[in-house]
Amino acid sequence: MAAADPQGADAVRRGIRCMLMRGGTSKGAYFLAADLPADSAARDDLLLRIMGSPDPRQIDGIGGAHPLTSKVAVVAPSTADDVDVDYLFLQVGIEEPIVGTAQTCGNLLAGVGPFAVERGLVRATGESTTVRIRLLNTGDIATSVFTTSDGLPDYDGADDAVTIDGVPGTASAIHLEVGGGPDKPLLPTGRVVDEIDGHRVTLIDNGMPVAVLRADDLGVDGTESPADLEADAELSARIEQVRLAAGPRMGLGDVRAQTVPKMILVSPARAGGALSTRAFIPSRVHTSIGVLMAASVAAAVRVPGTIAAEIAGPVTGEVTTIEHPSGDFPARVHVSPDADGTWRATSASLRTARKLFDGLVFPRSAGQQPPSVDTPVSPVREDAS
Repeated sequence: MAAADPQGADAVRRGIRCMLMRGGTSKGAYFLAADLPADSAARDDLLLRIMGSPDPRQIDGIGGAHPLTSKVAVVAPSTADDVDVDYLFLQVGIEEPIVGTAQTCGNLLAGVGPFAVERGLVRATGESTTVRIRLLNTGDIATSVFTTSDGLPDYDGADDAVTIDGVPGTASAIHLEVGGGPDKPLLPTGRVVDEIDGHRVTLIDNGMPVAVLRADDLGVDGTESPADLEADAELSARIEQVRLAAGPRMGLGDVRAQTVPKMILVSPARAGGALSTRAFIPSRVHTSIGVLMAASVAAAVRVPGTIAAEIAGPVTGEVTTIEHPSGDFPARVHVSPDADGTWRATSASLRTARKLFDGLVFPRSAGQQPPSVDTPVSPVREDAS
């Protein structure tokens, strides 16, 4: 069968190749870049129709009506040296017809290596395969190592099955290492603590821009459920005010329409970890914590003088355990200062992924797009990585 034209009505009738995968604690639609329109506006319009947006239930598409399940990964062979594939993360709005590119997603990153093997972009190498991935949203480079068998990813894992909090059952381990370039400092302002709107805040970016605040500084103790925190409109407004001021300081510009920086409330650990977290992303509260959010928080724990370091108990060894509403996240980070005192970091994490469906997805006709939908623009206000 000839490939359908992704920009024309033919795509509605004949479909577009798509793989639905769980990556970490998220779920998303994975596409080859060649199977989508090259024009970003046409691509975003198509993805909105595929995912069923804008609609709070995404009933006429494959989106899951939650920021964690309204995600897209676009993968292509890389032109960069010593890199196998490029990965572009797109956060698809649920109730708004917009598609965001302002950040990456460390959870969907877990599925990129296996997807590259599934689509023939990378050849499996025996029992273990390594894929080098360029994260187009941020410029970071990731290395993904995962089990393969008979030339394909082994999602179940016979000898290396692991569990991750937030996902039922076990699956084969996927080892991810992410590092920024030499021009990317860990502390965007160069300070371990900034004062914003009367609050002491650590601004840090180890793969995900985050602002770390003490929970008790905002009148909560850090044990509240995500639903209870989301219901506190006054709290959300205060956190948003800090976020809007933090964005320009982190070099992100005007972040009113963005989902970064993520706002992380930290409090003392309750279950043996380094500290406890509640992550505003930013209008929803994460039911766990994103991979790269955890990497940034863990880096903050290990830099003396930060808000996280003030809260955290003693940390020894390679693992910094970050507690979150549904369990804990063992984050492996390495931080060190340059000769001039500029802090740098790399992170390693253990994730799992699983192929859920592979086939053709049929977008809603462009003629059936809700009247309120104009050409989508990035970024989007809903996200959880």
